[in-house]
Amino acid sequence: MTTASVKIASVVAGGCMAALALSMPAFAAGGSDDGATMPVCKKGQMYDKKTQKCVKQQGANVTDENRADYAYALAKAERYDEALAMLDTLQNPNTAEALNYRGYATRKLGRTDEGISYYLKSVQLDPGYAKVREYLGEAYVIKGQIDLAKDQLSTIKTICGTDCEEYRDLHEAITDPSKI
Repeated sequence: MTTASVKIASVVAGGCMAALALSMPAFAAGGSDDGATMPVCKKGQMYDKKTQKCVKQQGANVTDENRADYAYALAKAERYDEALAMLDTLQNPNTAEALNYRGYATRKLGRTDEGISYYLKSVQLDPGYAKVREYLGEAYVIKGQIDLAKDQLSTIKTICGTDCEEYRDLHEAITDPSKI
């Protein structure tokens, strides 16, 4: 192979890799639980964990758990209205996870009191769910109710200790509310 052929092959290979990377779904930023690392698709589609690809939302035959996780991925990608719309498609919207994700999306839209109401419903369903405790504590920090946020931090400590992500994140939010 000539030097020119090698250069052309390198350019073609690089172009193919770039095209492949751009054609794949984007991953939402966030932690490692639930839908936080699930790929997010273009509007009108959702990620199907079973087939591992983006599918049309209308008529998609995916579980409520998949839909709830995808709603969380949308929320972590700051697509809050889409996240709420996805949660509206659940057959059973009254699970601890779905209520937590609805609380998260509404809180991020600036509707903190509404978010708190969803968090509290989630806590009633699963008092040992550390992620909802973290988000509830963050909502209390936003409202300036640091004592209530510290109560959630203490509860998280009993659930998973001080080394878990939920404890660290809420502790940081209490210490520096600008991090929320």
